[in-house]
Amino acid sequence: MSSLPQRSTVRRKKKPAPKPKRKKRGFFRTLFRVFMFCIILLIAAGGWLYFAPSAKNTRFLIADTLITTQHRHWAKYIIGEDELKHRVSDYTKRFEEMGDEVDTHEIEPEPETVVVNKPLVQVEEVTGSGYSGYVMIVNDPKKVRLGVPNKIGSGEKVSSMVARTGAIAGVNGGGFADPNWKGNGFKPIGVVISQGKLFYNGLGGKKSTQIVGIDKEGKMIAGNYTLEQLSKMGVQEAVTFQPRIIVNGKGQIKNAAEGWGIAPRTAMGQRADGALLFVVIDGRQPGYSIGANLYDVQQIMLKYGAVIAANLDGGSSTVLVKDNTIVNKPSSQYGERYLPTAFLVFEDPESAKIKNIWEGLDPAKIDAGKKRTK
Repeated sequence: MSSLPQRSTVRRKKKPAPKPKRKKRGFFRTLFRVFMFCIILLIAAGGWLYFAPSAKNTRFLIADTLITTQHRHWAKYIIGEDELKHRVSDYTKRFEEMGDEVDTHEIEPEPETVVVNKPLVQVEEVTGSGYSGYVMIVNDPKKVRLGVPNKIGSGEKVSSMVARTGAIAGVNGGGFADPNWKGNGFKPIGVVISQGKLFYNGLGGKKSTQIVGIDKEGKMIAGNYTLEQLSKMGVQEAVTFQPRIIVNGKGQIKNAAEGWGIAPRTAMGQRADGALLFVVIDGRQPGYSIGANLYDVQQIMLKYGAVIAANLDGGSSTVLVKDNTIVNKPSSQYGERYLPTAFLVFEDPESAKIKNIWEGLDPAKIDAGKKRTK
């Protein structure tokens, strides 16, 4: 009997089925939809920003923020060139007016025994909506001197001034001519007074200027004054800058909309007991600190008890140095800027050697944009 043929037990492997192309098509379709959604969202946001009445304050906030940067001209694309000129002119006028009220504040220093038991300098962190920074308290205002560069033709970093003069701490001071944002930091705006002497007079034909400084008794002076008035008041250390944001214990800025945009800030104030307050706010660093407006700075000053306060040069000039260390995070991508002035704190201010680097120079002939020499 013949046997039946046996079936082979070997099975052929099936070829893997090709992956459907629908998944790839679905992915690109989803990606395209997301892209189109973003485009529509941007168009809608742009339409709201430029045409909606409710976006007016936002437009002005963006414009004011741009005005404080080297890209000031970009603001015209947000509010128009005519409105930009009007806004800058309006701020200038308002800042001048904020310095006109007569300051009547008096300081009542704490007993020397109390002051001696306090550290000369205290630094505290401050934070708020979108900003981080520091408040430096100087408990003896008579320990402050105005530092200036030591080389003709170039400003100096605050950290360098602190190290060179033996200061405990330092904060950037007044503004300076800064053509194309590439200034050498050697041509101050307005006046510079150090140790009771007029170091620099760049007023030209102007009779008065907005100053920020202290007199020989340690009382802070801020506002609009003539050189004659400053001399009679015994002003010892001062720079030109504006606006004054607190006078006679009252804030001058009504709300954030009048705060002149978001930026790194530096300001100086004084409590009724004479202690000086320096507020330093970092900015232009998303994820850490965007910056603050002047209303924010004013509110910090009021919280710390300031009875007078004024704005100092901010932006990429903002820096706080203590014990030869930069405490804050300057916004300039190049690090510290070269500046013409800084408020320095000394244990023994009488030993500080600060010479008039502008003596004999004609302010009109100083080249503010000349390249610095190393």
